[in-house]
Amino acid sequence: MATDPTLRLSDAVATGFARRGLHYGWAVAGVTFLTMLVTAGAVGAPGVLILPLQKEFGWDTATIGSALAVRLVLFGLMGPFAAALMNRYGPRRIVLLALGLIAGGLLASLRMTQVWQLVLLWGVVVGIGTGLTALVLGATVATRWFSRSRGLVVGLLTASSATGQLVVLPLLAALTEALGWRAALLVICGLLLAAGLGVVALMRDRPEDLGLAPYGETRPTVAPATPGSGATGPSAHGALSALRDAAGTRVFWVLFATFFICGASTNGLIQTHFIPLCADYGIGPVQGASVLAAMGVFDFIGTVASGWLSDRYDNRWLLFWYYGLRGLSLMFLPFSDFSFVGLSLFAVFYGLDWIATVPPTVRLTAARFGRERANLVFGWVFAGHQLGAATIAYGAGLSRTELATYLPAFFAAGALCLAAAGLILTLGRPAPQGVPAATPARA
Repeated sequence: MATDPTLRLSDAVATGFARRGLHYGWAVAGVTFLTMLVTAGAVGAPGVLILPLQKEFGWDTATIGSALAVRLVLFGLMGPFAAALMNRYGPRRIVLLALGLIAGGLLASLRMTQVWQLVLLWGVVVGIGTGLTALVLGATVATRWFSRSRGLVVGLLTASSATGQLVVLPLLAALTEALGWRAALLVICGLLLAAGLGVVALMRDRPEDLGLAPYGETRPTVAPATPGSGATGPSAHGALSALRDAAGTRVFWVLFATFFICGASTNGLIQTHFIPLCADYGIGPVQGASVLAAMGVFDFIGTVASGWLSDRYDNRWLLFWYYGLRGLSLMFLPFSDFSFVGLSLFAVFYGLDWIATVPPTVRLTAARFGRERANLVFGWVFAGHQLGAATIAYGAGLSRTELATYLPAFFAAGALCLAAAGLILTLGRPAPQGVPAATPARA
């Protein structure tokens, strides 16, 4: 291990950081940010490509939506198993595997001509690959490398998906219009390669690999493996054991249900169907992607701010406001007339809390289930997020195909958000930091 040139590079970077009063965890967070940014582009790309696929192959929205629903389900269901695999083999190996899967699936899809190939490549292969680098990766890095400022780091890493949308989607829309959808996929593959090089050079599994303590602690401590945590034993057993234990608590099901609604009102609806929705109102793909990019700007601000707030305030009340405002913004959209002013207002209010829900949810999970199992339990909570996303991705496509309008899906998502705002307040106040909860089953 000592002869590994990348480890020597990490040692050198860690030494240079230390001279400047910086912790190497920020380098790991940086390369994780890049990885999640690029994979967010791969997750969001199909929203840009629905119309070109319809034009080239004659597939209807419901057919394409079914393939995207498979991707979203796997993107979520891989979360807990990804956490267990990271606990067993380390984030570095799993991230490199994931980037290879995503790139392979996208490259193979350049020659697809049949719907089953779309389902296999964009649904199964890309779904598994992106699921391995989903929000669970950010939660793992934040909990392992940071004791202080953990909420802020979760906010930054979560916001990387907004930045990915901001940087990648308008570029993909412009490339698709000018050169076709295959050129857009090649650009994503190039970005995946760049992220992979960064992971090889800088990512380390734990601060103890470099003789460091997590940021905010004074000495290295390797957390002991807990039975079923995934640190030892089969990875699937660790994930399923965490689910079995968490499923016996009411707090888990409240977090699962609210995150189901979170996914239904974000990835599955806006990220997947917003550009085709805009087309129904005479707004082109590039302009629609630009509105998504504007949402990304405000979401980056909102999610980073949410991380900062989650370190300081009651996370239940933060989630109450986030879900409530999101629900109101979704119900406002049909009345915006899709004018410049109306879409701008929607982009601001919806964008500010697109994924601002993640830092408070991660902190509630860690507070109720413990630091070592936080990524495993959050993986299952995130699975609920993607089940919600898949449900609405298919349901909205079916609404558009059968009723010639997306609007019922938007009203339903808005009403669900208002329900989530009330549901989250049924949780009791978590124990203060450093004070163990009486039992994880208590809400």
